[in-house]
Amino acid sequence: MKFRVIFEDGPTSIGAYVPDLPGCVAVGTTREETTQLITEAIQMHLEGMREDGIPLPTPVSSSTIISVPSFAA
Repeated sequence: MKFRVIFEDGPTSIGAYVPDLPGCVAVGTTREETTQLITEAIQMHLEGMREDGIPLPTPVSSSTIISVPSFAA
C-alpha cells in the first residue's frame, strides 16, 4: 500500500503525518530519520487496525502546490 506523507520542517525537528491514517505521526531530527520513523508508524498503525478488525483504508489523499503572487511589505 502507498500512503501520502506530509513533512513539516520545524526549527529543531521535522514532523510527518499521514492524512489517510488519522493519528499516525512521527517526529525526527533529519528527513531520513523522520522517514524511517513514519514508515514504522504506518506499519504499526495498520497492524493495530488489523488486530482490532478495522478495515484498512483505501488511500485517497492527494496534494498539489499552488503558486500565488508574493506581497511586498
